[in-house]
Amino acid sequence: MHRASVDTTVTASPLTTSQIALAEVTKHYGDRMVLDRVSLTVRPGEKVGIVGDNGSGKSTLLRLLAGQEPVDNGSLTVIAPGGIGHLRQTLDLPRSARVGDAVDHVLGELRALEHRIRVAEATLGTAGTAEFERYAALVAEFDARGGHGSDRRVEVSLRRLGEHVPLDRERVLSTLSGGQRSRLALAATLALAPELLLLDEPTNDLDDEAVAWLEGHLRRHRGTVIVATHDRAFLERVTDTILEVDHDQRTVRRYGNGYAGFLAAKAAARARWVWEHEQWCNEVARQEHLADSGIGLLAEIPRKGPWAFSGAGAFRARSRAHGAQSRIRNARERLQRLTEHPVPPPPQPLRFTGRVEGTPTAEETSTAAHLEGVLVKGQLYVPSLKLAPGDRLLVTGANGVGKSTLLQLLAGELTPDAGIVRRPRRVGFLRQQSAPDDAFDARTLLAAFAADRAGQPDEHADALLALGLFRAADLAVPVRNLSVGQRRKLELARLVTAGPLDLLLLDEPTNHLSPALVEEIEAALARYTGTLVVVTHDRLLRERFHGPRLELPMAAEKTHQN
Repeated sequence: MHRASVDTTVTASPLTTSQIALAEVTKHYGDRMVLDRVSLTVRPGEKVGIVGDNGSGKSTLLRLLAGQEPVDNGSLTVIAPGGIGHLRQTLDLPRSARVGDAVDHVLGELRALEHRIRVAEATLGTAGTAEFERYAALVAEFDARGGHGSDRRVEVSLRRLGEHVPLDRERVLSTLSGGQRSRLALAATLALAPELLLLDEPTNDLDDEAVAWLEGHLRRHRGTVIVATHDRAFLERVTDTILEVDHDQRTVRRYGNGYAGFLAAKAAARARWVWEHEQWCNEVARQEHLADSGIGLLAEIPRKGPWAFSGAGAFRARSRAHGAQSRIRNARERLQRLTEHPVPPPPQPLRFTGRVEGTPTAEETSTAAHLEGVLVKGQLYVPSLKLAPGDRLLVTGANGVGKSTLLQLLAGELTPDAGIVRRPRRVGFLRQQSAPDDAFDARTLLAAFAADRAGQPDEHADALLALGLFRAADLAVPVRNLSVGQRRKLELARLVTAGPLDLLLLDEPTNHLSPALVEEIEAALARYTGTLVVVTHDRLLRERFHGPRLELPMAAEKTHQN
């Protein structure tokens, strides 16, 4: 058993001298192990991105580093001379709390330091040399941290993050939108100006302009930055080191050279896996051949012959038999070791299947989708939209303009109040969020994957596991117990194994998925030959998208409702 220890020292000293080290750290929540004997270090001034599947333990790792949770075993050392700023995904404050309370909560280190200065000031009339020196050190630390300008920095950061109207300090937090609360917490964390920044999904609820400002701010930050994020563009532009939290192995792997280095290392690891599997298959085949050929040779050795009573002849027959038996035994022993330690095949690359190869039918050569004068009152108006087979369309626009509504119309899940919608017969739809379905949620993962497909669920297990999205142990888990990311992967698995699709509709396909899986999805989309319509906030996916873009205007439908 390892000794559990945590050191989260905060002392006054120049920036970029932080120390972070984990040695054999283990963390449980009840019976569930999240981290298992994790060891790693972070150098002063590094810009680190934490990636991994939804629910893999990224937020847990940040909480451990922030000293907000203890490790169960192992040793954790965090020394941050200029303080620690930790942005959580939610503000842990009562609904009655106000904006000012949230700012004071996040700026707690500076508020506590300021209080110590006030207490020291009250005793200066009778203070000796030691007390004056202690007071001077407190003031110097407060000045070094920019304590006097912290509230002003909150206002400036809020404005740069997209909150153009200042928030009243007396306003109750519950009256703010989720995005406003997120931006307030981020602005206050940045205003703290700590040496060590620990940020959990900081780009959520930010527009492109705000994210660009945040990226520049963090690149200029003189201290250490550790960010858990799904934002691939952020990882590419800010980080120089990647920590991948492996949900299956409960460990953390470190990759250098930023996001590009992470992708290169993942590609090399897959290539090695492919090679090792091929070597294993070849060796199995070789040993099987040796065993079979040895058996054949043994069968050809005569048991009796004219020399049966000759000592020399008998010796020769026994020697040949003994040699063949030895080769057979060695081959079988080698085969047993190989089968006891197999090298499984790597996951199959994801593939969205388009039109079946061959002469296209009249249906397949016609318009893939057509909307004319389509109106959904209060949500969307589309004067005209035509998509030919093989077209690719990126739908953009602010939140609430009807992007998801458009995809629902194309999928046939929504009937317009007016207008014509034509679509091909074979449509695949990855929804941003599935509607609650008690019957579906009660099924196991495997039964849900096999729903509406021929045969028994067990017959589809190999096809699901071959994708590498789930482990065999996950197949019996009820859908209702899956994480948001796992449910997303289930929907993705059903889509890529659905067969040929004429029209593929993807609504925020990167949500809740690890960057590595998103890269794989993007590669699969590049190979897809059918018609594609995508709605996404993923900046890299938008930047790399080849095809026309449809920007839906705000409230355009209102002029067509009368």
